[in-house]
Amino acid sequence: MTTTDPRVESASAGPSSVEEAGQRIFDPAWKHDPYSSYALLREEGSYVPGPFGLQLVSRYAEIDAIMEDPAWSHAEEAKLLHPDSDGSDLPASFLWMEPPDHTRLRRLVSKAFTARRVDSLRQQVEGVASKLIDNVINAGEVDWVEQVAYPLPLTMITDMLGVPPEAHGLVRSMSYGIARGLDPDLMLSPEELANRATSAKAFKDYFGDLVVERRKNPKDDLISDLAQVEAEGERLTTDEMLSTLVVLVVAGHETTVNLIGNGLLSLIRWPDQYAALCANPDLARPAIDELMRYDGPSHFTTREATRQVEVLGRTFEAGQGTIILLASGNRDARAYTDPDRLDLARYARSESVPRHLGFGVGRHYCIGAPLVRVEMEAVLRTLADRAPRLELLADPPPYRPNLVVRGLHALPVKLSS
Repeated sequence: MTTTDPRVESASAGPSSVEEAGQRIFDPAWKHDPYSSYALLREEGSYVPGPFGLQLVSRYAEIDAIMEDPAWSHAEEAKLLHPDSDGSDLPASFLWMEPPDHTRLRRLVSKAFTARRVDSLRQQVEGVASKLIDNVINAGEVDWVEQVAYPLPLTMITDMLGVPPEAHGLVRSMSYGIARGLDPDLMLSPEELANRATSAKAFKDYFGDLVVERRKNPKDDLISDLAQVEAEGERLTTDEMLSTLVVLVVAGHETTVNLIGNGLLSLIRWPDQYAALCANPDLARPAIDELMRYDGPSHFTTREATRQVEVLGRTFEAGQGTIILLASGNRDARAYTDPDRLDLARYARSESVPRHLGFGVGRHYCIGAPLVRVEMEAVLRTLADRAPRLELLADPPPYRPNLVVRGLHALPVKLSS
């Protein structure tokens, strides 16, 4: 395994000014190292002017305060980042809603997407992870993203929903197009904008037909459960179901792909931590939170003030917006000891460690987090059991251009026992 300290690599290529740092975090050419830019932004102050007339929020305390405060809305993200969209090509779900609509829809979805349902999949997840990783070990040099990071969460979410195997490739293609389109429109090419619209229409057409079929002939799958769920006399409409499915597939699948990819790269770059995991596989569960903190897939989101509000000494007027740099907050030394070090036991040693921001905070906490945890734990335990030696074959590996959900395009590796 490589023994290069990633902090040394990042420091050698760091931005020379706050202005350059602000530009780099939105530049796909610097996807391999956003953290040196985040560090400079945190040094500058709690808030730095950013693009689209929004303030960049880079420090943990301010991010946590904004995301916990109901005075800040997530419902305006489409307006802030996608001003020319009519909404038909975007995941207009409870993800971008506030109470009372958010409360109603999340309550209904939660009755079907339960922790018990997710936990019942644990044995299946372990079996899929085991098979995929065995194949990687036997193959020698492989692309970890293509061979493990994509197929594991794709298999699980499609099986959970009741999507037949022959449609898995279609779901992956649609998901990729929509996920790329979550980035600000000004940073997307005409082809990417068109692909977002095409992918969104294909998604609605395919899953719309599936929802109609499940309403008529329910099966033992999540779509059938969502179609039947009821709370206080209310049910999900077909449009609400489709927008919910977009979130479950795109947010749940794409973020997990990137966590599995980023997570393995982090373990390779911190061989002492991987050795600790191999020596004690029970570290797998707390390691998930540390991997989410250290290099998680969710890098930024937005919030807009719905009224005049003060955040740790700074007053915002109604209508003022912010770009919340989640991954920057997760590396803030004001919140974490030695934040640029991967420490898989960080969340196992003390309950006083601040929660990471990777799954969100407050009412918008990721509804699919339990499934992500089951999948990532299975990957970590299988790796620790069967592949004590990891070799990175391209450094840095190529990254996807995505900004909102950051991850690898490919991860050439060799795993061996």
